[in-house]
Amino acid sequence: MRISLHLGLATLLGSLNLSGAHLHVAPAGDDTGPGTRERPFATLAAARDAVRALKRRGPLPEAVTVHVHGGTHFVERAVEFTREDSGSEAAPILYLAEPGSVVRLTGGRAVAGWRAVSDPAVLERLVPEARGQVQVADLRAQGITDFGRLSPRGFGAGNPVAEAELFYDDEPMTLARWPNRGFRDAKAKTDDLTVIVDTGRVGRWAAEVEPWVFAYWHHDWAELYEPLAGVDGARSALLRTGRVRPVYGITPSRARWYAFNLLAELDTPGEYYLDRGRGLLYFWAPRPGGRAVLSMTEGLVRARDVSRVTFRGFTFEACRGAAIRLEGGSQCRLVGCTIRNTGQHGVHVSDGEGHEVMGCDVYFTGTGGISMSGGRRATLTPGRHNAENNHVHHYARRARTYHCGIAVSGVGHRIAHNLIHDGPHMALSAGGNDHRIEYNEIHNVVEESGDAGAYYVGRDWTQRGNILRYNYWHDILGSTGYGGMTIYLDDQHCGHVIHGNLFERCMQSVFIGGGDDNVVTHNVFLDCRKSAHIDNRGMNWQKPATDDPNGELRSRLRAVPYTNELWRGRYPTLASILDDDPGVPIRNVVAGNLSAGGTWDDIARSIRHLQTVTNNLVFDRDPGWVRLLTDAARRPVRLEFKDPAAVDAIGFVPLPLGKMGLYKDDRRATWPVAHEVRPVRFPEPAAPKAQAGRGG
Repeated sequence: MRISLHLGLATLLGSLNLSGAHLHVAPAGDDTGPGTRERPFATLAAARDAVRALKRRGPLPEAVTVHVHGGTHFVERAVEFTREDSGSEAAPILYLAEPGSVVRLTGGRAVAGWRAVSDPAVLERLVPEARGQVQVADLRAQGITDFGRLSPRGFGAGNPVAEAELFYDDEPMTLARWPNRGFRDAKAKTDDLTVIVDTGRVGRWAAEVEPWVFAYWHHDWAELYEPLAGVDGARSALLRTGRVRPVYGITPSRARWYAFNLLAELDTPGEYYLDRGRGLLYFWAPRPGGRAVLSMTEGLVRARDVSRVTFRGFTFEACRGAAIRLEGGSQCRLVGCTIRNTGQHGVHVSDGEGHEVMGCDVYFTGTGGISMSGGRRATLTPGRHNAENNHVHHYARRARTYHCGIAVSGVGHRIAHNLIHDGPHMALSAGGNDHRIEYNEIHNVVEESGDAGAYYVGRDWTQRGNILRYNYWHDILGSTGYGGMTIYLDDQHCGHVIHGNLFERCMQSVFIGGGDDNVVTHNVFLDCRKSAHIDNRGMNWQKPATDDPNGELRSRLRAVPYTNELWRGRYPTLASILDDDPGVPIRNVVAGNLSAGGTWDDIARSIRHLQTVTNNLVFDRDPGWVRLLTDAARRPVRLEFKDPAAVDAIGFVPLPLGKMGLYKDDRRATWPVAHEVRPVRFPEPAAPKAQAGRGG
């Protein structure tokens, strides 16, 4: 094979002019061939090796394009790219899916050979209505033997690669669970390993080989997946193994849970169960005749120190880890791709400079959608990564908290014109400095958790210079506890600019948890439960953490050169933060905003005089004072005011509504984009002191 491959490359090199070289890959190709359109390679790895061979002949004067033809390309192991696979400014390397074709790079194996369940012992364990519906496939007979294993995951337990997961018609199926939706309550615990629950149904699970539980044991933002040692049907108890420890312990009055990996609970369409000992997959298909795929490969593309390489138009799917990982390098681009059904992130970028994810559809990911880090905080050197015009939804399937639709960290990145929805916890986060989050649309997130933010950062005085402008936030409620915030600057986070955003039907829109130097200007709040919040937590319940020399706030302060000339010039008030009581929030500016409906002012009276709160136009009891007009697709078009002169009098700057969210572009994976908006309803607020007209 190696001799044949070398002969194929020799033929290729003899026939190609270095100028504008074109290579081809097709599912029915042959890696020993020359990689031409007539005799394409079979794998992306063979095309990569051919590009390397071309480069060894000398610098490439023009781009090299690898055309990948339609069909399903199984990726047995991630295709590795290294520095030698880089392009240059004059000659980038382009991997392009053939236009008009669906090109799948998949880590999944199709499952066939389904038959009716005939094993009496299995039929006895199934509920009666499932016995004629559940089918079974022998995986080992099809050469599938690597099932992976379930591992503890969640808050404080890490997020390892997934076990083999089942997808049907390109959607993730559900490992058999009870209840089928939602959660049950806990009633008591006799010790840390025995939790009494609110149902006797646990007795059905006594014969389960490996039952698991998913729970929010204490906080609504700290979930845990863990194995059970078994159940006690007589006491209606879950018996924990103790292999992992809930970070905040178990508080039965606050806990909620469901159990999974239960053959006895395979009782509804879309559920499955894998008998790992026998290699048998049980499944109740949601409809007949679909395509069942089991994820096998950890990842699909791995690139280290690679520059100026583009992947465009592919479908990356059905893997146990992140689909694409870029580490280091510069100016690589992922354009117009569909990334779905992953065990971890869709795209994970670490370090490097100027990478871009443009126009992609990212959904059904195990953890976050897109994660990008880079830049150097010590020198405030920007990384300049860009996530733009992406549609990210139904993410964080397997790790429910602190995994965003899109997250950046480091210095100087941009998140722009994205649409993010249907997430259990956060939608966006920007840790570090000098990021821009602009022109995005975010709705129906924080759907499973509470005391959480659609945009969340927290507990750091130094992460300044971040700008959130011209975003459309709507229908954000939160599920439990304290509800959901929209922009949540938690635990004294400082130095954000929140300008020109539109908030509609949000529970708590701008929530400043005791920080300094935040600027909230020219935003519009429509029918929001609360609009502007500033509290003084660093003066009361958080004061011990504020004063702790080894606590997070002061440790993170010491970790950056905040008093040197560069940092002092960029963030002058940070340099003197310890000169006065740092727990007292000061210098926040809330000015030139419009609020109609809900409650505008949620600013602690004891520290109001330390802020600038001025020139805001407020109509708490008149939601119709500002009217939002939308187009047929419910996208915002313009705002109408009962008294336009009053708006002009405060110097309000019109919002660029037409630029918010996704835009039509030939680099988009799909167009038009459909997404369901579920308008939220929240309880009537406690009667506020009514405000009308110009407010503070």
